[in-house]
Amino acid sequence: MKIVLSLLIIVAQAATVSIAATEHGDKEREVDIARHQAMASAHNNAAKCLASGEKENVCEQALQAACRGLAIGKTCGMKHAH
Repeated sequence: MKIVLSLLIIVAQAATVSIAATEHGDKEREVDIARHQAMASAHNNAAKCLASGEKENVCEQALQAACRGLAIGKTCGMKHAH
């Protein structure tokens, strides 16, 4: 039992080191930057939509459309409570 536990710990540590050692190259970093900028733009546009007096559901739909395929979830990975 101690041997199995020791092996599991070693495998988990190796996986952690492997994941931590993975870094993005320049191309992946540029893609990440562009995605973050697009997400920020989508949220900024949603804020402007709300500030203009537009109905919340209209602004929410526009945000969801802008975020489609861009990030996790319908709202570019961001949620807040009302």
